[in-house]
Amino acid sequence: MRHTFMPEILPHRDKEINNLASVLVPALRDETPSNIFIYGKTGTGKTAVTKFVGKELLNKGNKTGKKVNFIYINCEVVDTQYRLLQNIANHFIDEWSERIPFTGWPTDEVFVKLKNMIEKQGGVTVIILDEVDKLKGDEALYNLSRINSDLGNSKVSIIGISNDLKYTEFLDPRVKSSLGEENMIFPPYDASELQDILNQRIDIALKPGSIDEDVVPLCSALAAQEHGDARRALDLLRMSAELAERAKSLRITKKHVRLAQNKIEIDRIIEVVRTLPTQSKLILLAILLQEQHNKKIGSSGAITTGEVYEIYKELGKKARTDKLTQRRVADLISELDMLGIITARVISKGRYGRTRDIKISSSTEDIMKILHEDGVFKELSNYKIHGQMKLI
Repeated sequence: MRHTFMPEILPHRDKEINNLASVLVPALRDETPSNIFIYGKTGTGKTAVTKFVGKELLNKGNKTGKKVNFIYINCEVVDTQYRLLQNIANHFIDEWSERIPFTGWPTDEVFVKLKNMIEKQGGVTVIILDEVDKLKGDEALYNLSRINSDLGNSKVSIIGISNDLKYTEFLDPRVKSSLGEENMIFPPYDASELQDILNQRIDIALKPGSIDEDVVPLCSALAAQEHGDARRALDLLRMSAELAERAKSLRITKKHVRLAQNKIEIDRIIEVVRTLPTQSKLILLAILLQEQHNKKIGSSGAITTGEVYEIYKELGKKARTDKLTQRRVADLISELDMLGIITARVISKGRYGRTRDIKISSSTEDIMKILHEDGVFKELSNYKIHGQMKLI
């Protein structure tokens, strides 16, 4: 039931599978496939389709005696040019070859070693760069896109996968020119398509009669609201099954789906807050302290950007961090809003301008617990607001 599982059939992605296969099939004729960029929101099957087609390509290559290499790299994990080249090169290592170390070699030397390995291997190498927009700098893409001019016995094709439809617009013009890429866009799944995906997994994963009829439509409807995200639908179903199992329930019901939805949302917020930069954590703590203060004095008034900024400045002094401008703090408040940790609605005050009505959209206690994991924030969160935005 995890989205990393690769089923034998991918429902509602025949068109995308055929399109990608038609781009890559020249590899079976010892020709160089076009570079291709695949776009689409999270959970639309981009990675699953690419891996599926890659597996079929390898199988066909083995049957026909054509040398095809298929290398998958997640650029969220491998995000620098050195590490990318090192990871690709180490796919060609055999028991007699020297592995390229995690760090320490000049990048140029790693690139030369990689070219020699690909040339020695022969055939066609297809490199998949998932989350390619997380790659730092353009040099790695530039070098890989021009590698074919230095090869005689081998060929390289690049598949980039991204959630960002505008990713290539910001690439260096040299990189765009040498990539000469084709584009594919994966549409979101609708609710009925998500139901088919979930029913396929249920047939494999669950005992017959162990799930109520209204569970799958509910999981699908909730995920369809989130841009047709199959990962979200699968996570809801899997978590519902786990919660039912822990409760020793004989059937998975709508109640388990609702519990799963709450748990997944809390887990997501916890992970997002943990990975926030220090300045964003300070702003979040300022909002939390102001909310606590409002509750204490019985005020139901909105928290404004100005109030948050004054408390943020005080917290910054206590933590001895650099002070951001009010405009930059307003930008970071918008980012917290986009991440779903807070809601920041812009309201007009007539001739006094505009401000934001800020509220915490998650559990205050849960967020405070996460901040407490950092010793500095544990100490800062003990402060209380007193008088004119002063901390005591």
